[in-house]
Amino acid sequence: MTPPIVRTKAELQARVDDWKRAGAVVGVVPTMGALHEGHLSLVAAAKAQCDRVIVTIFVNPRQFNSPEDLANYPRTEKEDARKLERFAVDAVYVPGGEEIYPDGFCTTVSVAGLTDVLCGAHRPGHFDGVATVVTKLFTQTMADRAYFGEKDFQQLQVVTRLARDLDLGVTVVGCPTIRDIDGVALSSRNLLLSDKARGRAPALIEALEAVAAGLRGGQTLGELRPAAEARLAAAGFTDIDYLDLRAVDDLSALETPERPARLLAAAWLAGVRLIDNIAV
Repeated sequence: MTPPIVRTKAELQARVDDWKRAGAVVGVVPTMGALHEGHLSLVAAAKAQCDRVIVTIFVNPRQFNSPEDLANYPRTEKEDARKLERFAVDAVYVPGGEEIYPDGFCTTVSVAGLTDVLCGAHRPGHFDGVATVVTKLFTQTMADRAYFGEKDFQQLQVVTRLARDLDLGVTVVGCPTIRDIDGVALSSRNLLLSDKARGRAPALIEALEAVAAGLRGGQTLGELRPAAEARLAAAGFTDIDYLDLRAVDDLSALETPERPARLLAAAWLAGVRLIDNIAV
């Protein structure tokens, strides 16, 4: 059965009020649509842990750095609703822009420190847009638990921190990255790659795995990074925004994994920015 699509916060909150009065635990999976198996794994996790599940679909203009990128982002609402049928989610919240950013909206949520590095350094204002829309979605859905993928690891850390700092009453749950058979992390942006470019995309995870192996063998990131960058260039990646080793807790830069760490990369392939990360 096609899940109910809700377009206003008033209708959504009326439903959630009923669920909460019945004692239900409410989970939310925030997305920008163009759903793939990575998103659906989050939905499955929410269904396993919550009594009621909301999936949100909102292409958030405030987290895009370029109007062209915003215009090109895939929008597939009908297909997304079909993909959600097998999960029997309780609502798909697809708000219009006025529901999130009404006339006169002038508030921005910023998370200091965690957003100054990695993607934040290369996409100014991006994480302010993420933090602002996620805060709105948390308050509008009144969710108890929220599910995010580890593929966007910096985003996961930002969202976890804002929920804690602002006492939003929602537990943020990180879920493992889902990969295609060739190791490429599933992403809506993969749809923008030609078949030829998609065939070159595995070089990103292969480079990360090679660096991780070197780190485990006692080498430093500085020693390993040149070979990884050369590998990406040989595969057709044109620009590397970063290839960094960062501490899990505060995203501080590391040369060796002397504490729990994440190896993260962002690079451009055929005009599409791909990101990935693995634990070290």
